[in-house]
Parts: sequence; structure tokens; C-alpha cells
Amino acid sequence: MTTDLAPPTSLAEQAYTAIQDRLIMLDIPPLAAIDDVALVASLGIGRTPVREALKRLESDRLVVSYPRRGTFATGVDITDLAHISDIRVQLEPLAARRAAEGATGAVRAELAELADRTETLDVRGMGRTELMRWDLRVHRTIYLAAGNPHLADTLVRYDNLATRIFCLFLDRMTDFDKHVGEHAGLLRAVAAGDAAVAEQLSRDHVVGFEKAIRALL
Repeated sequence: MTTDLAPPTSLAEQAYTAIQDRLIMLDIPPLAAIDDVALVASLGIGRTPVREALKRLESDRLVVSYPRRGTFATGVDITDLAHISDIRVQLEPLAARRAAEGATGAVRAELAELADRTETLDVRGMGRTELMRWDLRVHRTIYLAAGNPHLADTLVRYDNLATRIFCLFLDRMTDFDKHVGEHAGLLRAVAAGDAAVAEQLSRDHVVGFEKAIRALL
């Protein structure tokens, strides 16, 4: 999976994308020590690109480094959820509105097709990783359709953090299929160019996610 909006090119970018994926999907669990030697071996990429990637991931708040202690995956707690939601509830609706207003005909067709596929998903039969990748795909498609790379970059960063929370609590969520199913209506509103509806559905989606997680705490 590529969690950024462009395919990786340099070795450092490849390392960044691969390690980011492991962190988001909790293959590297919260608070776990990062073994850069093991990463070098498993990725088949040199130590320098891996270290460059870890520095970048630290700025993304996915890892944290301590002098003489090493590098660790960041933790996940309720404060993270509040802060992340505070940002996403402002920017996700903006991206949905911009996408509805400015997407090309080809992009609208892609969004409508994605909505169709979302409605046919056997959500409860999907594994965690497959489900999370689908969720990421939907959001990133809308970010790209918004046509603002700076907005997209920011949203990718915070959607990555939200996805870690989703992964952490997925097994305890009883209505996660409803959350995933909401994507269909949002995608259709964007594809139809209904900016007001797309904006509201996006806001409801973010707020609903935070409420669902808080209900488990």
C-alpha cells in the first residue's frame, strides 16, 4: 500500500512508505522499539535511507526518538483522538467540498465506481488490513480530487494517525461496517458535485468515528 499520494521513488522514500505502512497497520505496535537493523534487513534497503525515513516519520508523529534510548512507535491515547479529530473535522469537509466543486468528469466517474464497489463490500468478512486499506483508499481518492496538494498532504498525515486508532479499536467496534458504509454516500455526493451534502457527510463521518471510539473507552 502507498499511504502517500505519489509512488515512492528514492530509497529513502521507499523506506518511508514501507515503515509508515507497518506503523499505521500496527504491524509495529504503539510504543514498540524500532529496530533499524531489522528494518534494513527486512526491507533490503541501506541503513542511511532507513534512518532518513525514521526522521521523517518522527515529524509525522508516528515515531519518537530519545537520546541513548532509541526510537519507538508513538503511543495512542484519548488525547490523540481529540486533537486529531479537531483537525480532521475542519479539513475533511473542506476536501470533500473542493472535490465536489472541481473534480473532472473522469475523476467523478472513478468516485462513482468506488461508491458502487463500497456498497458491495462484505465488510464483516474482510480482514483488518484489507479493511483499513480500503478506508485509506477512499479518503485519499477524495483528497486527490480536491486538487490542493497542500491540503492533501496535511490530511494524509492526520488520516494515518486516525487509522492507527481505528486499527487499535476495530476488534471492539460492533458497527464498524456502518462507518465503512458511510463512504458510499460521501463518494456519490462528491461524484454528483453536491458540495453542501458532501461537506456535511464528511463532517458527520469524522464526528461519528470519534463518538464510536469514545463509546469504547
